[in-house]
Amino acid sequence: MLINKHILLGVSGGIAAYKAAELVRLLRKQGAEVRVVMTKSAMQFIAPLTFQALSGNPVHSELLDADAENAMGHISLARWADLLIIAPATANLIAKLTHGLADDLLSTLYLAATCPVYVAPAMNQAMWNKTVTQENIEKLQHHGVKIIGPEQGDQACGETGYGRMSEPVAICNYLTDAPENQSSSPVQCLQGLKVLISTGPTREPLDPVRYLTNRSSGKMGYALANAALKAGAEVTLVSGPVALTAPANCELVPVETAAQMYEAVMSRASGHTIYIGAAAVADYSPAIMQSEKIKKQEEQTTIILQKTKDILADVAKLDKRPFTVGFAAETHNLETYARDKLVRKKLDMIAANWVGREQGGFDSEQNALHVFWESGEKTLAMTDKTRLAEQLISLIAERFFIKS
Repeated sequence: MLINKHILLGVSGGIAAYKAAELVRLLRKQGAEVRVVMTKSAMQFIAPLTFQALSGNPVHSELLDADAENAMGHISLARWADLLIIAPATANLIAKLTHGLADDLLSTLYLAATCPVYVAPAMNQAMWNKTVTQENIEKLQHHGVKIIGPEQGDQACGETGYGRMSEPVAICNYLTDAPENQSSSPVQCLQGLKVLISTGPTREPLDPVRYLTNRSSGKMGYALANAALKAGAEVTLVSGPVALTAPANCELVPVETAAQMYEAVMSRASGHTIYIGAAAVADYSPAIMQSEKIKKQEEQTTIILQKTKDILADVAKLDKRPFTVGFAAETHNLETYARDKLVRKKLDMIAANWVGREQGGFDSEQNALHVFWESGEKTLAMTDKTRLAEQLISLIAERFFIKS
């Protein structure tokens, strides 16, 4: 989808600048024409000649270039670009963009650009978590800038946390999938298909006033329902208790317990083409629900739990089974557990995400996914759940039609 696109890549001065070289290669591989703009500090980390060799174009760094036509290089470059991506974007550069400072070629280009702008932050985890940095990110998003990442992991300073620039392949996938970068209006890739989505938490009652549950907000499942509707599908949404409003054009089936969700899904699954199990279903439920409120008496008490039915696995076993997509929310060993779940439950795809971390997952407006299927995988970079749902629906449609 990036064939013949004019992509202007801005590189600012951070250790992640070396990743920008791989990004140029991937964008060229997608058929895009790439020109690179570097800050002075970026040149301390990687030589302009590297980008010139990979892009096939001269590298730009001077705001006032006497050799450029009219010495107005920033204007001509801004007009040339179909999109501007800044990767890596340091905390300093993000602050300049937020407040409209234009003291070098890259920051001036941002102000002069009328095309879509994407920023891939890269910095120390403490700098990323600083309140002022988060406020700057929010302001950029308010101005229409799309933020890609950052990711969590080991950093050059020896610390661990959010701040790593998203990997070049994830950035390239994000740009490729973005609706504004498509060559025509978005295709309704699920037109005429019936999609069943389960979402939200379940509540397993202990007594008339207490229950066991989890932190799922249902936001991802509701975003998937909206994305599937936009893609032309007929959507049924089986939802646990959440504080969200269902899309007007979908069938909403409210449930509370794991047993109720199991019944709602299993009674409808064979009549749908695709099933997406995005719900956080309780693995265990109290064996006995007390008829009266349990009183606080002993220092310790024992609650006997029994395993609930496995919705995903049982849908995948149906004779007339839909294309089955699962979710895996993990606190550690994400890829290992996700791949095991994919094989063990005989799923067609599984979308895995981290939970219990500083960014993304439960309650958050953002998330990132690592999607696996039998013969491949794809990383969807950290972004808002609305955009992430659209990317995942497109990927599900692609894999569904390949398999069918």
